[in-house]
Amino acid sequence: MDSPATLEDAPDGKSPTLDLIGRRRLPAAQREQQIVEAAAQFFAEHGLGGQTRELAKSLGITHSAIFRYFPTKEALLDRVYEHVYVQRWNPAWSGLVQDRSQPLEARILRFYSEYAGRIFDYVWVRIFVFSGLKGYDIAPRYLEIVRDRVIHPICAELRADLGLPDFATVPLSEREAEAAWALHGKVFYLAIRKFVYGWPIPEDLSQTLSDDVGVFMRGAPKIFFESTQESKGA
Repeated sequence: MDSPATLEDAPDGKSPTLDLIGRRRLPAAQREQQIVEAAAQFFAEHGLGGQTRELAKSLGITHSAIFRYFPTKEALLDRVYEHVYVQRWNPAWSGLVQDRSQPLEARILRFYSEYAGRIFDYVWVRIFVFSGLKGYDIAPRYLEIVRDRVIHPICAELRADLGLPDFATVPLSEREAEAAWALHGKVFYLAIRKFVYGWPIPEDLSQTLSDDVGVFMRGAPKIFFESTQESKGA
């Protein structure tokens, strides 16, 4: 891991970003934001093992300049997480999934249509994958959000839609949760194919997403009925 600002500065090369970061006198908050945005692109291209010294060189700034804003690489990655993941999360999505004035299938489809519009992005997908491979906590932290705000609410709403007991009466089973994770994984795999494998996906995802949600809505009820019956009989 790179050491703090006591290391020698080593900005040997210049890049087009130099005009934005290296030469202009910017307010501290603006300069910090530019470093975060550039770091997100850098780590998406080179992986989370990419060295901050190389990041500084690509920006045309000194190595120590980065550490004036971020004392450790982990601190920089935390800001990248906030920038790439937390800020793209729409708090209204939880309410969307739970809005019973609309049919459940329509709610889930609308959510995944909006969600795909936010996450189908080179930087988002590649940092997410790299974080898992390198053991950083970006992926686990984000998946906790998905579990609590997407997977569990979808399961609760499907229970209600089917007239099944709520979680307080019959706790959510692993089978039920995995059915919802399978749907989520199918959507995310499209992004993996495009931004990790470089493999083509449909240009218009609306039909694909509709099909995926439809498969879930027609297959999951069997799992939910069986699972709740097994739990009540246990």
